[in-house]
Amino acid sequence: MLRKLYPADQIEKFLLLDVIIIVFLIYRVLVLDVPYPILVKIGFLLLFLASYYICLWQRRWLMLLGSCVGFLLILALSIYEGMGALLYGFVFADFLGRADRKRVIGIGMVGIAAMFILAGWIHEGEPAGVFRTVYFPVMIIQLAVPPILQVREGNKALKEKLNLANAQLERYIQEEERNRIARDLHDTLGQTLTMIKMKSELTIRLVDQHPDQAKEELRDIVNTSRHALKQVRELVTGMKYVPLEKEIELAGDLLQKVGIRLLVSNETPLTPLSPVAETMLALSVREAVTNIIKHSGASECMITRYERDQRLYLEVSDNGNGQLEPGKGNGVQSFQERMAMLQGEVEMKQRPEQGISITFIVPLMGNRG
Repeated sequence: MLRKLYPADQIEKFLLLDVIIIVFLIYRVLVLDVPYPILVKIGFLLLFLASYYICLWQRRWLMLLGSCVGFLLILALSIYEGMGALLYGFVFADFLGRADRKRVIGIGMVGIAAMFILAGWIHEGEPAGVFRTVYFPVMIIQLAVPPILQVREGNKALKEKLNLANAQLERYIQEEERNRIARDLHDTLGQTLTMIKMKSELTIRLVDQHPDQAKEELRDIVNTSRHALKQVRELVTGMKYVPLEKEIELAGDLLQKVGIRLLVSNETPLTPLSPVAETMLALSVREAVTNIIKHSGASECMITRYERDQRLYLEVSDNGNGQLEPGKGNGVQSFQERMAMLQGEVEMKQRPEQGISITFIVPLMGNRG
């Protein structure tokens, strides 16, 4: 019930203060010695409460109307109560500080100044009378309240927008992290499980006629499975730094096991890369090698690195059938996404029956180690 009568966001900070002010006002009006019947006093209080209630819920022109009526009532009260009654103007000055239009605040501040000047004229006998009283600083303070509160409310709204943006960014980062883990699991397990599948098929063919060789293949399967488990643990605990040199060395071992020769060519010296750039390239090389193992039917794989015009070029090519991974595939998409993260690009060339070439191009500016 209370929340329908008083804004919920102001109950904790302002309700008690407002109750105290209104109780004092009611008391002062009822005991005021004026030649008016009690009904006039009650009407005055009801009009003040109506103005207060309008300002409590409105933030635009109705608030301005309520504030101006409130200033007129306070001015009328000051005629009989004295200029001390002008202190009640802080109630409406506070409301004006919460208006959502600067024009409302500006006109309201004119109302505050007019209230003080007229009260000073009435009590001091001249228009500039308020400037020689102790209430002149009070007028200055009341005039300062709306813009100060407006700045505070603006900062509060900005903070809320910032918190909302941070929450949205956090959700976006979490979503990107889930996508990244999904892609990297595909890249890592795709390569490793391909090896296990090929080794298992080979073992089935060898188990009857060449049991010793079959046992050796089984040992490789066990070792590869352990490596896959380790990779999964590393991936799910967060993004890990993957050295490019180590990944190329691992690719050579995997390619050798399936009968594909790896040729590596580097121009020296190469500019050191940042851990993020090196990791993105290493994961891209891993996926490219996985595609070669699974789809190319190649006998040779070439990895070439060189620099031109402040850009690093890393080319992975083969002499296979020139076929990409069937369908859209997560691999091709991850190439593009990883290079986009580095402000780079990827170029893919298919040469039917002559192999495929994938070139990762990374600008050195911003990606140096």
